[in-house]
Amino acid sequence: MSGKHFFSDTFTMSSRVMKHSLRSVDTIITTILMPILLMLAFVYIFGSAMTMNKVEYVNFIVPGVLLMCIGNGIAYTAVRVNTDMTRGIFDRFHSMPIAKSSILGGHVISTLLLNLLSVIAVILISFLMGFRPHADFVEWLLAAGMILLTIFAFTWMAVAFGLMAKSYEGASVFSYLLLGLMFVSSAFVPTNNMGSGLRAFAENQPMTPIAGSVRSLLAGHPVSGEIVTAVLWLVGVGILFYVISMNVYKKRMK
Repeated sequence: MSGKHFFSDTFTMSSRVMKHSLRSVDTIITTILMPILLMLAFVYIFGSAMTMNKVEYVNFIVPGVLLMCIGNGIAYTAVRVNTDMTRGIFDRFHSMPIAKSSILGGHVISTLLLNLLSVIAVILISFLMGFRPHADFVEWLLAAGMILLTIFAFTWMAVAFGLMAKSYEGASVFSYLLLGLMFVSSAFVPTNNMGSGLRAFAENQPMTPIAGSVRSLLAGHPVSGEIVTAVLWLVGVGILFYVISMNVYKKRMK
């Protein structure tokens, strides 16, 4: 199968997934409206309990809400992949003269595009709520790159879970695992306010350096050590779950 066919087939598969997703009201509510409502709650309800002023807290919370937005969108990927697998959709595609790698590639690309739309929507709303980043053009590009790498890496994790799960319910568990990592991190509260055990876990899992990197880049004072740690986590997660996904996919499609 030529590269030309691969790209055209991947585009077709991505378009299919995006059409299904954009027609789902539940998906739109969960991936866009829920993060916005969460940000409203954190800023206007819980924000009063913080020692920061409103602008400082909005600037602090936005990276966490962006991660939550990404997590909600990626969680649906596990369910969609599992649905296609268990309902025989993948089997039908395998009987067609298309690039086989485009089947999973379509899910990954569509998740990337849909999450970017969600992230843009949340950022626009955050400006209305007082978000005031101090990043220059290069720092914005680096923050965008970190967000793209986050989506890409954890999408492969979602694909792996979706392929391994035996049912829709099993695939749904992935969302709790991913969102749990986000809540037990510096995405929403500083880790120095946590207990020693919880703090140790929060500071040694990927979400804390990812949130910290995006936060420092948007604030205009990037922390190089944190950025390197985040990139290493994401590259490791992406490679690991890509390999797992491809191996599981090949075994299940035999």
